[in-house]
Amino acid sequence: MATGRTHRPATRSRGIPEATVARLPLYLRALTALSERSVPTVSSEELAAAAGVNSAKLRKDFSYLGSYGTRGVGYDVEYLVYQISRELGLTQDWPVVIVGIGNLGAALANYGGFASRGFRVAALIDADPAMAGKPVAGMPVQHTDELERIITDNGVSIGVIATPAGAAQQVCDRLVALGVTSILNFAPTVLSVPEGVDVRKVDLSIELQILAFHEQRKAGEETSAGPGTAPAVSTPATPATPAAPAAGAAPAAGPAGRSGKGGPDGDVPAVMPA
Repeated sequence: MATGRTHRPATRSRGIPEATVARLPLYLRALTALSERSVPTVSSEELAAAAGVNSAKLRKDFSYLGSYGTRGVGYDVEYLVYQISRELGLTQDWPVVIVGIGNLGAALANYGGFASRGFRVAALIDADPAMAGKPVAGMPVQHTDELERIITDNGVSIGVIATPAGAAQQVCDRLVALGVTSILNFAPTVLSVPEGVDVRKVDLSIELQILAFHEQRKAGEETSAGPGTAPAVSTPATPATPAAPAAGAAPAAGPAGRSGKGGPDGDVPAVMPA
């Protein structure tokens, strides 16, 4: 089986948009569930609903893969599982190191989804000498002094950083210097990397803050509506001449909590790990 250091996926050279690449794992998860239930085919509408996208977007995404389904039949589930897995590089072995074996790092080490998706945890690494040799998820933790040997011996190209924020950049720099070109960052900080190195950031606190924003906005809308508010009934009336505003009066405000102009895309952007 090929390792992650000897083969790179072809999505960029084939011109698949990053937004499509980000949705491929969603399709794969839905398709895997169908496969486990021995479902042979699925329509674009059914698969789109399971993945949480619209069917037109799904069909467009699959067109980049050269998969168009069969009219009246749909898509072959097993073939799509293979096709998307191959496109994502999951038909090969990807050795991964996890650096920082605190509570989060230990939880990641115990996550059973890595192996089933083509990722092999090659080593668990921590800077604390007291952690060296301690078993976590059936593997002994190794000290950061061993990082170069571990990366070289295992051909690692993906690193997971689960250290405190203050140590993350230094760990990132060491990984990059050793040839690691993809990093999954769980540390609550922004990492600076050279061109050619991909970083995906996972920040649970940011996701919770965005949910809090939406909860606050929903609560504000409910308060504005008021309990038991009946809709106004329009009745014909003789138009009256509007009274002039009093001197110094401010113009009437728009609806509370609403702005006349949205963001760059006209709505609140979804947060994607960087």
